[in-house]
Amino acid sequence: MDQMAPEWSAAPRDYLAEDPATLPLDQFDVGRAILFQHDAFWPYFARMRREAPVHYCGCGEFGNYWSITKYKHIVQIEANHEVFSSDVTRGGITLRDQLADFVLPMFIAMDPPVHDFQRAAVQPIVAPGNLARLEVLIRDRAQEILDNLPIGETFNWVDRVSIELTTQMLATLFDFPWQDRRRLTRWSDVATAIPGGGIVDTEDQRKAELLECLQYFLGLWNERVNAEPRGDLLSLMAHAEATRHQSPMELLGNLLLLIVGGNDTTRNSISGGVYALNKFPDEYSKLLGNPGLIRNMVPEIIRWQTPLAHMRRTATRDFEFEGHKIHAGDRVVMWYVSGNRDEEIIPDADRLIIDRERSGRHLSFGFGLHRCLGERLADLQLRIVWEEILKRFGRIEVVEEPKRVYSSFVKGYEVLNVRISSQ
Repeated sequence: MDQMAPEWSAAPRDYLAEDPATLPLDQFDVGRAILFQHDAFWPYFARMRREAPVHYCGCGEFGNYWSITKYKHIVQIEANHEVFSSDVTRGGITLRDQLADFVLPMFIAMDPPVHDFQRAAVQPIVAPGNLARLEVLIRDRAQEILDNLPIGETFNWVDRVSIELTTQMLATLFDFPWQDRRRLTRWSDVATAIPGGGIVDTEDQRKAELLECLQYFLGLWNERVNAEPRGDLLSLMAHAEATRHQSPMELLGNLLLLIVGGNDTTRNSISGGVYALNKFPDEYSKLLGNPGLIRNMVPEIIRWQTPLAHMRRTATRDFEFEGHKIHAGDRVVMWYVSGNRDEEIIPDADRLIIDRERSGRHLSFGFGLHRCLGERLADLQLRIVWEEILKRFGRIEVVEEPKRVYSSFVKGYEVLNVRISSQ
């Protein structure tokens, strides 16, 4: 069915004051970052799954869009890349379009066959043999980080543990200068930032910082392309036929994809696990009584957290979907954060259940050809962190509600203040 945008009064909306139980469905705009910053989006998605699982927003902050909120529908959209394109020239993978004068091609925002060739260039980084070598390194670093945490004092878990561990891993994967590794964290944050949301003030500032990232990496690229091939991500791209002739903006796009994919997602799942176990203390007790549950718990944490809230596609042609007429050029947003709470597929989905059956059945890594390249590395890092935590500490107490990221794409934490009690 065709959709028309509703008429609005001139008065600004207070999105946090609205009641999603009574608000007309045609006034829903779940893509508002403020809803995610205040963890206020859950009842919107619950109602949409019940009443409008394929929902058209004609009042979007970044333009009109369709929301896909149920697990089975997200899988169907993901599987149909011929109709629902990821390509950056059609808009890319986020609800918010890339700027016309600052387009960043990257292989997640490409369709086959180019996507397949570029992805294959960096696939060796997560080959089983390489993961086995990385496991020893991850464990050593996790041990050092945890051993240096203050006991009995309040500190920010996000900065001291989640960011530090994942940034160290990124520096290793890129063979990036160790002393500058926190620049990777900054570029990751800037890449997905909404100007005015606390990370950057303006779009010009965002572009300037990302161009600094490009200039830094171009120096490293020139070193790798003129050296013998090695196993780091930059060398893999510099010597693969599919990626060695990238334009500077395409290189920047793929770099940011790998930085964000290797940083934001894992770091927010590490933080989210601590937060979730505090929300469900019986599950924490279950874990403390049986550390063998960690392997099953890790994918359950990733499901419950859902570190990337959505992925977007763009319709390449008119298409009928679940009784709705989606038009060529329409944005179609797959809300992983909603699909992962779909009780039709995942019973008692709002709860963290660390011994849940089929805990790996979640959408946090996507589905189909764009499924996350680094999922096994993410699982590995979380498993090791929790193994080492349980060797050292009892409960890690969250002392106040976290400060969340201002984004409807990255679902994460800026501050998670905790305290570790002495044993």
